Amino acid sequence: MPKLRCNGLEIEYESLGDPGAPAILLIMGLGMQLLAWPDGFCERLLARGFRVIRFDNRDVGLSTRITGGKRPNLIWAMLAARLRLPLRTPYTLGDMADDAIGLIDGLGIAQAHVVGASMGGMIAQVLAARFPQRVLSLTSIMSSSGNPKLPRPKAEALKALLSRPADPRNAEAVINHLVRVFGVIGSPAFPADPAELRERLSRSVRRGYYPEGVARQLIAVIASGDRRKLLGTIVAPTLVIHGAADPLVPTEAGRDTARNIPGASLMLIEGMGHDLPPALYERLAQAIVAHCVSRNS
Repeated sequence: MPKLRCNGLEIEYESLGDPGAPAILLIMGLGMQLLAWPDGFCERLLARGFRVIRFDNRDVGLSTRITGGKRPNLIWAMLAARLRLPLRTPYTLGDMADDAIGLIDGLGIAQAHVVGASMGGMIAQVLAARFPQRVLSLTSIMSSSGNPKLPRPKAEALKALLSRPADPRNAEAVINHLVRVFGVIGSPAFPADPAELRERLSRSVRRGYYPEGVARQLIAVIASGDRRKLLGTIVAPTLVIHGAADPLVPTEAGRDTARNIPGASLMLIEGMGHDLPPALYERLAQAIVAHCVSRNS
């Protein structure tokens, strides 16, 4: 896959489909590589006449890894955020939004439909607020507004997210760990096929596992704080999709996101957790394409 120099970094990306077709920019979540946008989901967008761009955020996969400085202290960061103390970060969600803009600049894309999942939804929100002229539509999936009054993740889900593999240097141990994590945060009504899930996670681990980057990305999320005022400035037509069974980012976070973006519509999916299960590829693609097409008509 190719790389582009964006915002002073090398960003690994993949461009699928006709370069002249309307572009959908996919922004993935915490520690997840471009492969986390499943091929089957992307193929459904391509079949409906869109160009699909997926990429590795900074500090993940094959994009530039930020080195130097102390390892982020997540416990301190979460405490500082709750006490509303200033928090120094290696980079911000705004920097990551700049990376995405740099990518479409390099690809010669003037405007794109922007779709973000989880942390990627937060980056997409920042991008839409800061670069309104570049965003044809926004779709925010299983994400949040950063409102500190929102319900917290379920204890089991938060514990799974913050846990570490038994041996981070052993690929099989890492894969086993990630399988357990997705078993906790995944969709209860649409359970993944164990063999397919393991194969998909194995591809990502062997391609570019980098836990230090995950910690820095999480610090950027924590430091972003309450984004409700920023969401109120978004002018792009917005669709908010959220799982009604999400244990990591509770459903109220999706409702709050939609409430704070002017004119946003909300789509709640019963039985969906914090993942993109194969059983929902078609439904998600249909909703996103309908949203994009309605904004071009």
